Amino acid sequence: MTRPPTAAQRRVIDAADPATGRLSGTQAQLAALVRRGLAFRHPRPPHDHFLTPAGHRVREAEPQAPAPVEAPAPTGVFSARVGGEEEPDGAGPARDREVRSAWEGLLELRRMTDPHGATDRPCGWERAHLVQAAALALEAGGHRPAGPDGDGYRVRATPQPEAVAVYEPDPAALRACAATLERAGWQSGEYTEPRTRRRYLLASPRRV
Repeated sequence: MTRPPTAAQRRVIDAADPATGRLSGTQAQLAALVRRGLAFRHPRPPHDHFLTPAGHRVREAEPQAPAPVEAPAPTGVFSARVGGEEEPDGAGPARDREVRSAWEGLLELRRMTDPHGATDRPCGWERAHLVQAAALALEAGGHRPAGPDGDGYRVRATPQPEAVAVYEPDPAALRACAATLERAGWQSGEYTEPRTRRRYLLASPRRV
């Protein structure tokens, strides 16, 4: 049975960028994660380190032991807005830069993990984080997420294994969301909820 990561390694894994899996740590820590198959070193400069699928599974699993008191949870990590939450601190140009950086990082992750280096279709991380991935594509495409009570898009999980629902009260904005998702490598169809008569998109990552 594979040994669990050390407390220091676990902190490095937990602090990985949620959108790209990019790691920060000492060279010794990163090299140790590479040896264990939990990270890989990008072959091109600046030779950043990223989580492998095994590393992502460790990050998403519950820790096997309580976190040490002296290791507080990382703060300031990027999270795409799915709609319905309060507007984050630092909204405006700073948020735009964060979204742009996260999207560029995700495109780089697609390129690195696709056998042919393609960036026009979602990667494994996106398929494992459907709601966050779709929300990032929409926010990066310039769409406005809904606040607690306002208009805008809302991305929600569905019972279907590889699909999310996108709600937007403005019909024109809903169609624009569909076009943005299509450019980002998703496929979608527009449907009506039988009970509420609300229109929504059912979107899933394109495979080919």
